[in-house]
Amino acid sequence: MNIAVEVLTEQGHHIEQSDLYGMGWKAVFDNHDFPERVNPARLSFIEESGHAFHNGSQTPDVSAEQQKVLAADAVIMLFPLWWFGMPAIMKCSIERVWAYGLAYGYQGKSNTHRYGEGAFAGKRALLAVSVGGPEQAYSPRGINGPLEQLLFPVTHGTLFYTGMEVLPTFAVYGMATHIAGR
Repeated sequence: MNIAVEVLTEQGHHIEQSDLYGMGWKAVFDNHDFPERVNPARLSFIEESGHAFHNGSQTPDVSAEQQKVLAADAVIMLFPLWWFGMPAIMKCSIERVWAYGLAYGYQGKSNTHRYGEGAFAGKRALLAVSVGGPEQAYSPRGINGPLEQLLFPVTHGTLFYTGMEVLPTFAVYGMATHIAGR
């Protein structure tokens, strides 16, 4: 990560980082995320996140991360592949930060404000993924299947869904062997 930050900074890019573990990020999406509930009797994450976003009543950590995403031209998500997806803390970060009405939603009776029309339209997204196994294990005939297919729920169902242009995944393979050989 430090090398990427160094190279991008040298190229003139402004970098905002979110080290979820270092921040002590709350990895549970629950009623504590909504200090001013619209419906105290029933917790609907869509309804409550939209209400909190539109009324500015999100928790400060969520609001700060929303501002980072809104200010960004590009978002790089750097993570190890865990159980064929992103770590739970990262998924929960998306669930907490990408509120209804901000990252996605319906406009009237149509399905706009998603799949290319969300608030994140015009932003680019890149997954930088470290993978334990060798590259051939994540190929079309590999035991795990193509990495791009494994990441489709993230690239299509999360990033493109919110309007982002998804760039090709950057993957570093063989990390389990690399770490074991230290």
